Amino acid sequence: MDNILTQLKGLVTNPVLLACVFSWLSAQLIKTLIKLLSGKVHSVGELFELLIWRTGSMPSSHSALVTTLCTTIGFRSGINSDIFILAFCFFMVTIRDALGVRRSSGIQAHMINEIGDELNKQGVLNYKPIKEVQGHKPMEVVIGCILGGVIGVAFSVLK
Repeated sequence: MDNILTQLKGLVTNPVLLACVFSWLSAQLIKTLIKLLSGKVHSVGELFELLIWRTGSMPSSHSALVTTLCTTIGFRSGINSDIFILAFCFFMVTIRDALGVRRSSGIQAHMINEIGDELNKQGVLNYKPIKEVQGHKPMEVVIGCILGGVIGVAFSVLK
């Protein structure tokens, strides 16, 4: 039992995990503040959803998190380590997904919903809208990567 508690303590105090969590929360907080200040938050529930879970918008929390992961592992294990290569590949897949697949899916879902709404209005079809998953614009990903890089360096250098 002591071994499990020691391992759990090591997990929750791991600097890489702490940096990643801080990075993700920072990006979500910035995203929420931007939406709040621009008047795009209409309820307390929406505010909490933005703060904790909602994807898309500026900055990309996914990009910030994976950049922090890569940066902290690079500092701790070296950029020639197997674990850094794994983190870097994970970074590349995540960034590609944020910019390509998810963004394309969201645009397609939006267009399908518009067509469905029009067919619904004409009485041709009883259409129920599909979820529009929001991807990221390139600048949202870039800013997320910059934020994640800064946080990763800070956590690595300012131990």
